[in-house]
Amino acid sequence: MPKRSKKHNEALSKVDRMVQYGPKDALEIAVSSSYAKFDETVDVAVRLGVDPRHADQMVRGTVVLPNGLGKEVKVLVFAKGEKEQEALDAGADFIATDEIVEKIKDGWFGFDKAIATPDMMGTVGKLGRILGPRGLMPNAKTGTVTFELAKAINEVKAGKIDFRVEKAGIVHVPVGKVSFGAEKLLENVTVFLDKIVSLKPAASKGTYLKSICVSSTMGPGIKVDPLLINS
Repeated sequence: MPKRSKKHNEALSKVDRMVQYGPKDALEIAVSSSYAKFDETVDVAVRLGVDPRHADQMVRGTVVLPNGLGKEVKVLVFAKGEKEQEALDAGADFIATDEIVEKIKDGWFGFDKAIATPDMMGTVGKLGRILGPRGLMPNAKTGTVTFELAKAINEVKAGKIDFRVEKAGIVHVPVGKVSFGAEKLLENVTVFLDKIVSLKPAASKGTYLKSICVSSTMGPGIKVDPLLINS
């Protein structure tokens, strides 16, 4: 077993593993137990009462966090003609020129999100094997394949997150930085969980929100009582 640092042990001592906390209390502990020299990201993991192997129990969606993620999001846009300038005017960091496409094929990933107009999906499709495994493939279901580039770019830069339930029935997302403080983190978490609840599949039976855990990058996991979440 690896030896834990003194600061990590101090963080652990603030958490009672046998207790399920209220959302605000859990986030206050996550913030107060942060000890890294960098601004740690706060994550939420939700275990759902669904079986993702069945299409009618898949939970997938997007949500714009009211306080963002606390990081600069670099956006690459696949567009042509007038749409290129529209994308740049809306704040796109890169346009997928032939040169950029070749750089991606060679392993360049200097962007966090990719957005494409529908007429560029032929070009995007050729990069599917590269972008797909990294979660960078534009997708109409998440609003990243669209002619409304300004709206899509603004949402992504404002803190839009995409989420999808994993094979084990868990949804895991970042909800901001420790520096936000518990109040702003709570606003982000509340919006995210409200979205999760709204997406409950009709085929999901029994308990839907089975467990919720929040944690900072270096900190311990803190259990949240699902019964305290509006459902």
